[in-house]
Amino acid sequence: MRMARLLLSLMMISVLSGTVVARDPDAKRLQVFILAGQSNMVGHANYFTVPALYRDRREGDSGLAKLVFKEGSEEVQTLVHDQIALRIKHDRLNNDLRNNRIEGEGAIAVARRDVESLSVEYEQKATEIKNAFLISDRVYITSIADNHRKSGPLTIGFGGSEDKIGPELGFGMSLARKVTSPILIIKTSWGGKSLHYDFRPPGAGEYELSDRERASDDAAGIREKAGANYRMMIAQVHEVLRNLKAFHPGFDASAGYDLAGFVWLQGFNDQFSPEFRDNYEKNLVTFVKDVRREFQSENLPFVIGVLGTAITEEEVGKNAVSLGQRAASATPEFQGNVLAVETWKVYDLEALEIFKKGWQENFAEWSAVGSDRPYHYLGSGRFFVRLGDAFASSMAELIRKQ
Repeated sequence: MRMARLLLSLMMISVLSGTVVARDPDAKRLQVFILAGQSNMVGHANYFTVPALYRDRREGDSGLAKLVFKEGSEEVQTLVHDQIALRIKHDRLNNDLRNNRIEGEGAIAVARRDVESLSVEYEQKATEIKNAFLISDRVYITSIADNHRKSGPLTIGFGGSEDKIGPELGFGMSLARKVTSPILIIKTSWGGKSLHYDFRPPGAGEYELSDRERASDDAAGIREKAGANYRMMIAQVHEVLRNLKAFHPGFDASAGYDLAGFVWLQGFNDQFSPEFRDNYEKNLVTFVKDVRREFQSENLPFVIGVLGTAITEEEVGKNAVSLGQRAASATPEFQGNVLAVETWKVYDLEALEIFKKGWQENFAEWSAVGSDRPYHYLGSGRFFVRLGDAFASSMAELIRKQ
């Protein structure tokens, strides 16, 4: 019944500039989507890297800018460059003070006042940039992103901190153009976690200790903690589902809700142990089945982000975890209800170019496009909006197939 209702919500569609727009006859029914995974689901892209979308380095980037920015916000690019210049000036002056390169009480006092003034001006620019982002009136999110927990209407600030984003921003804003119902995103994400141990699904069986773990004084505790993040994820989703009105003011109890889909972005930490990476396909198939069983949704649409930090198609194709993710999505019984999204295809190559030529030596140029290391997809806001949109497109495709 749930999928039949959701299918009806997507039967009448029109295509406008490549975007599928759903006409939902039951627009009051809340659609709930779960996003889960490790640090790249947490999100480590600073907000000031998102305006790089306006540079349209990849076909469609300018359209994605319209997903996340208010109309007429193109000038936000200039604000970012102004903000970066202020940061560089502030940091240089502050370093001079710390390293006693400024002498004389008067000169030191002036420099301290200038540092404070630059800090204030920087925050003013930050506020202007943040105010350029859209705040959804229909998509709400409740997010666990490591220690950063936050709930409210979707905008920036649901990543690893108030200043960061993950794929949730592009996903929710893009999905809002495809489904006309109110949308709630439940995000549960913790950095540095594996599927084989931390997110281990119950159906995978008891975790087998390594020789080193078996010799540990806390062998029993290590075994007991296996699957802890899976259990925390499930508990958080159930808690939210029991209190939907508290997390989405548009929830109509008489209309009800649908658990409409699940997005999984994880895999980096399973690369480094033969047992972890060689069992990834089996563990992920079990994970999908266990989640569906837990929420009594036999064909819950699943979108899997294929680990693409190796950047190129050739190198990603050599990665055992990436291959396991692809193989899991191709499981015969998952056909029509699970899709894999290749993250390398939306990699921010401009950010990579600047990183490679030396991000520290080209700090101003770098800061406009990247804010982290390659294992976090360079902390590129442009990448994460692209990825979120790709997730949303695949999710809409799965829903239409139900």
